[in-house]
Amino acid sequence: MPEDLSCTDRRLIQRLHGDLPLLERPYAAVGAELGLAEDEVIARLQRLLADGVLTRFGPLFQIERAGGCFVLAAMAVPAERFDAVATAVNARPEVAHNYRREHRLNLWFVAAATSPEAVEEAMRAIEADTGLPVLRFPKEREFFVELKLPLGAPRHEADHAAG
Repeated sequence: MPEDLSCTDRRLIQRLHGDLPLLERPYAAVGAELGLAEDEVIARLQRLLADGVLTRFGPLFQIERAGGCFVLAAMAVPAERFDAVATAVNARPEVAHNYRREHRLNLWFVAAATSPEAVEEAMRAIEADTGLPVLRFPKEREFFVELKLPLGAPRHEADHAAG
């Protein structure tokens, strides 16, 4: 977490980590708990996303229960082509993001679609667009691990007053 995050932003992130109330106006309920207006909660989340403090904010679905499919994938991308290939992979609507790894298989991503056939079509399109093979690692078994990392206190006393 960036050091310049306000106490209020830290409290908001910690409060929303894994538990958004299932109400008609969940941001109003969270705001009431934290002493914030609903529109301020939404504005803060939008700013945290825009600033890259949060990379994603949204629900996690078990897509298979709705007939969809997730597939973990990896590629061996030449270093000089990495940025271009990562951009091409991320351009696919089935791909939310990718990860760079220090390994021969240096680009990892998850593709999700409404069916296994649609995921396979996306994988083939990525191979055609990049000229590189995509290794597929379909999910065989699911484990639920809820990882909640504490944000810690701000490092600067001024953050306490900045709220």
